[in-house]
Amino acid sequence: MNDLGETHLRMMALLAADPLDQLAWMDERELETKDLVEEAELLCRVFEAHAEHEALEAEDLRNLRVIGRRLGKIDATCHAGFWGNALTADPAWDDIRSLTRRFLHTMLGDWRQPLPRPVHPPEDNH
Repeated sequence: MNDLGETHLRMMALLAADPLDQLAWMDERELETKDLVEEAELLCRVFEAHAEHEALEAEDLRNLRVIGRRLGKIDATCHAGFWGNALTADPAWDDIRSLTRRFLHTMLGDWRQPLPRPVHPPEDNH
């Protein structure tokens, strides 16, 4: 699998991870919910584009579209704030987690995949 595909699958793995693992991955990072939703929706569109080149099975594409629709249904008021807070307050993330696990399981045989490497903010050199 190319690097682009691996990067995308790792983002999907983050969405599928257990809530405690998601929170640990964030490790005090302030990840805005709206940014994550936008990134995940983009990811779904990119995966769909791969389907046009026969890189996805029909079932994988169906599961992916369900994830994209569920992301799109997250109430705009729930986009405000940090994702760590949304994970515990908004049940939509439980649905997305379950759907993403199904997608990864049908595509790769197991939803447990390596998480993306967290992006660390640049260190202050003062």
